[in-house]
Amino acid sequence: MSMASHVRILAWFNIVIGALGVLAACITFAGASILPVILAVAAQEAADIPIAILQVVVTVVVGVILVLSLPSLILGFGLYNLRPWARILGFVISGLNLLHFPLGTAISLYAFWVLLKPETEQLFQRPAVTPT
Repeated sequence: MSMASHVRILAWFNIVIGALGVLAACITFAGASILPVILAVAAQEAADIPIAILQVVVTVVVGVILVLSLPSLILGFGLYNLRPWARILGFVISGLNLLHFPLGTAISLYAFWVLLKPETEQLFQRPAVTPT
């Protein structure tokens, strides 16, 4: 299998991981939108303060999930299109994803193997083809 194929596989791994993170953020946001209604019905007046705190916590959690997921999406599209900056971003994100045991670690090790090959470096040094 050529290194270009490995780069495309790595790109799809990152697109899928990023998309799953964005999906998790949407599900978290949707679930948290329903939870205050349930709390308000169950506790009535006593639920006012927890609902406000819940909204802040959900906003922070959704924000963190998006901040962690969007770079993977960007990396996936950059790798797929063989953008020179994507190789550098791939090293950074793979280094951070080493901590996400076991799936993130496996994908990161694969990313390092793919991105450190001399053949891969040559792929990213080609000038980008722009349609005329």
